[in-house]
Amino acid sequence: MKKTRAKPARERAAREREGRVADPARSLALLWGSHGKPGRSGLTVRAIVEAAIALADASGLDAVSMRQLADVLQVGTMSLYTHVPGKAELTELMVDTVYGHLYDDVDAPSRRPGGWRASLEYVATRNWDLYQRHPWLLEIVSARPVLGPNASLKYEAELRPLDRLGLTDMEMDSVLTLLLTHVEGAARALSNARRTRQESGMSDVEWWVATAPLLDKVMDARRFPVAARVGQSAGQAYQGASSPEHAFRFGLERILDAIALLISERDERRGAGRA
Repeated sequence: MKKTRAKPARERAAREREGRVADPARSLALLWGSHGKPGRSGLTVRAIVEAAIALADASGLDAVSMRQLADVLQVGTMSLYTHVPGKAELTELMVDTVYGHLYDDVDAPSRRPGGWRASLEYVATRNWDLYQRHPWLLEIVSARPVLGPNASLKYEAELRPLDRLGLTDMEMDSVLTLLLTHVEGAARALSNARRTRQESGMSDVEWWVATAPLLDKVMDARRFPVAARVGQSAGQAYQGASSPEHAFRFGLERILDAIALLISERDERRGAGRA
């Protein structure tokens, strides 16, 4: 029994050292603490995080290591560990920091002219742009949110346009999750498309010009009449296999239409209850 209990603890400790698991207590203390006070080396947590973000922007999240950061900052690697215990905690600090650049203040989305729909479109566009500035955000694999001050302000700011529309709290959270999941998926598709272009050395137009005639020879349109017709129309429109930008805009409009229907249903239910 002792061995069975000890093994998960050892494995968890190993994952923490490797930077895959952040310690909640240490993460929250770092996220909500003061980052401006320098240590003996003159370093601050803020300086370390900003250097890490710049490195990730240039070369991806995998390029961010304590050793690489120490070289960039011209300090010893152990000096970094006195400020940030590992990469997992550092990554959460990076995420919370870039979230702080999304909105001027917590009411920025709610102030958009055009009501809740324009506000949510603004939220979606700001998050889309954030992924373009910091594509390494899409490399983070975690089902748990960062619980820092900027992440909390982001959540508050993005929920406020949905408040007092007749939706329940669960519906408000679900609507926002639906919206942001769509943005992330479209942004990931765009990132993959860019990576494919870079690795293949071919633009989407070049790929389509080379592929379309070959596909016509091997794909019998009589067997796949709908797929052939729609695929040809879409391929000609996109000049490629797909358009993540189009998918983002098209999906966003359909999601906003569905939210409008949900709000209308809640209005009708309230009206029936008062009658």
